[in-house]
Amino acid sequence: MWIYKSLVVIGLLGSLLPRAQAAPVCTLVSNVKTGVILQQVGTCSQRVTLASTFKLAISLMGFDSGFLQDKHTPVLEYKAGEPDWGGANWRQPTDPARWIKYSVVWYSGRITHALGALRVEKYARSFEFGNADLSGDPGKSNGLDRAWISSSLKISPLEQLRFQEKLARGDLPVSAKALAMTSHIFLVDARPEGWEIHGKTGTAFPRNADGVSDEAHGYGWFVGWAKKGDRVLAFVQLEQDDEPHSVAAGVRVRDKFLSEFPQLAQ
Repeated sequence: MWIYKSLVVIGLLGSLLPRAQAAPVCTLVSNVKTGVILQQVGTCSQRVTLASTFKLAISLMGFDSGFLQDKHTPVLEYKAGEPDWGGANWRQPTDPARWIKYSVVWYSGRITHALGALRVEKYARSFEFGNADLSGDPGKSNGLDRAWISSSLKISPLEQLRFQEKLARGDLPVSAKALAMTSHIFLVDARPEGWEIHGKTGTAFPRNADGVSDEAHGYGWFVGWAKKGDRVLAFVQLEQDDEPHSVAAGVRVRDKFLSEFPQLAQ
């Protein structure tokens, strides 16, 4: 919880902070149909926290299990005590489309708790999703709420890329409906040079051995796939800050990546 609260505090103090830039960690672009990597720059094999990019996997689980039914069902009400550091948008009734639009943390938890730890872990393993470790923080039994937020669940950029390829090809052990609905709710509004982009940002801070959040070195992800004509490309961009910033790293990484994507796609 404190990780996301820190993001809000940083945002409020943004005008007092220097204009930091995220440093690239890894850039990957591949041909979805062949699996051939077209662009690979940086350190791409090290596993780190995946933050809200895990919502792609949670969406597949939710629609495949039937807990999620369509982009507006179910509508769930915010409950006092649930994460609300995302502001007023997180305290509103939320459906699957709104969950992704505002990246509502408590809605993710409702899905994972409905499925249960064993089922969520089984899905993660069947997706070959990173280390598939849903245990959460040691001794806290919080895996269903935060395993993917600077905790036990980790993934490398290369593993992210292979997952995005399988998702884009429909090559995952879930229903056709789960694949179609996930593709639909993760459609990005931007269409750089006519590319249809499906993807998700993620922002989280690494933690030291004592569990203290390193707020100066936040990770920013943008992962997904893109279509234009008969071309389908998967992509992963991971960057890491070197000082605090007023805008979440994942948002900055996404905006920068989208502006550069037409060149990368060549």
